Amino acid sequence: MMDEIGVDVVVVGAGLSGVSGAAWLAKKAPRKSYVVLEGRDDVGGTWDLFRYPGIRSDSDMHTLGFSLHPWRDKDAIAAGGKIKDYIAATIDRFGIRPHLRLGHRVISADWSSDRARWRVCAERKDGTRVVFAARYLYMGSGYYDYDKGHAPVFEGQEDFAGQVVHPQFWPERLDYTGKNVLVIGSGATAVTLIPTMAQTAAHVTMLQRSPSYIVARPGRDKHANRLKTLLPHNLAGIAVRWKNVLMSRKMRQRMMQDPSKARPMLIGMAKMSLPKGYDISHFTPKHQPWEQRICLAPDGDFYKAIHRGKASVVTDTVDRFVPEGVKLASGRVLEADIIVTATGLKLLRGGGVALSVDGEPANLKDTVIYKGAMYSNIPNFSLVFGYTGSSWTLKADLAARYMVRVLKELDRRGADIAVPAAHVASMKTTWMQTFTSGYVVRARDDMPRQGIEHPWQVHQDYVTDRRIMLKEPIADGVLRLVKAGQPWRTAAPMAFEAAE
Repeated sequence: MMDEIGVDVVVVGAGLSGVSGAAWLAKKAPRKSYVVLEGRDDVGGTWDLFRYPGIRSDSDMHTLGFSLHPWRDKDAIAAGGKIKDYIAATIDRFGIRPHLRLGHRVISADWSSDRARWRVCAERKDGTRVVFAARYLYMGSGYYDYDKGHAPVFEGQEDFAGQVVHPQFWPERLDYTGKNVLVIGSGATAVTLIPTMAQTAAHVTMLQRSPSYIVARPGRDKHANRLKTLLPHNLAGIAVRWKNVLMSRKMRQRMMQDPSKARPMLIGMAKMSLPKGYDISHFTPKHQPWEQRICLAPDGDFYKAIHRGKASVVTDTVDRFVPEGVKLASGRVLEADIIVTATGLKLLRGGGVALSVDGEPANLKDTVIYKGAMYSNIPNFSLVFGYTGSSWTLKADLAARYMVRVLKELDRRGADIAVPAAHVASMKTTWMQTFTSGYVVRARDDMPRQGIEHPWQVHQDYVTDRRIMLKEPIADGVLRLVKAGQPWRTAAPMAFEAAE
């Protein structure tokens, strides 16, 4: 047995989610000891990993940023480097750095009900391991695999004479100046890559199987920047955050309630942004608005590249790779010097950490999410899964605040264990996510599920979640709060449960 380092909380991940958790601990529970374990050599998470041209936020930074540390930069849609610097600045502002352990990849975590502690094992870069005994485990490690992207195998890929690149593993010195680039994919990554590459490439073609909604939006929020000049920094941050939350909430609700109006509006906006006579079928998605995420084009940069003749869109499917490029199902060949496979992410539950409860494997796909933050029958545990229909960090912020509330309630009651105990086998459940994006659909069977009644539902609404997670009592009759060694498992179905 290795020696254990005792802490109140282990936070996994030093990206937006993990740093939000640590910042709230520092702010509202300063007497709690904690450690932030990060497998990479630097902070930033996504914003340290992705290095492809043009990497930027696909949400406004006033809501993607931290509520405790409002975004000050004039750019509302910000470059990846600025976001990484902002995360680092937040770490320093809240004194998190002494608690940070870089190069510590968490490989396993086992809960002991007798001890009321997690035994968290992390592996260092040199292969040695260190163990932490924690009262609470807060997983802010994101939702996708950092080591593997979604990379479908294309027939004949080895025949291609040029270079094939995945955005998640961008070569540091890739030179695409004066070259023909083919980007396979139509999601946020492709829409981000293309305008930047088009500045120096000979031409960039986006090959899409089906179109996405692409909305041109100012890269700077003039109203937000005006408020920043009129109000103190923190007050301006609150005002701008709520302005953007409520405006985007209202827009999303309207689109989802009446897609028959929203759909032609979005397509019409694309048509107005395109050169006259451009084939609008390439911007006419099959899905309804918000069944998949809407892509942003800051200051219309994607459309401007098309206007300049530096970018174009082709809607077709890949038949096979050929030496000169890609042969399509239609028989057409798209020639390219470089092919970028912007084919999406590979979802990964809990950063690949092997979880167990009292020595028995705890598979997250067998759990039901409680209040969007905790998971059935896993004690003292949060795994952050942010919003897909709005800024991720809005939900991460609430999850962090909820964790602090749970810890304080345990202290107040003299209890050790907080667990959403449920008879999952008899609970009526459904998919956690309603999105039809490829990366979500591919991973559905491997993800936690949600119930059909409160508090087991997953909401995509910040206002609703804020009420549930910050206003409702912690002791709600569903979350069990007991001392170490006392039984906490559910022996019978709960009152509202119905068999499928």
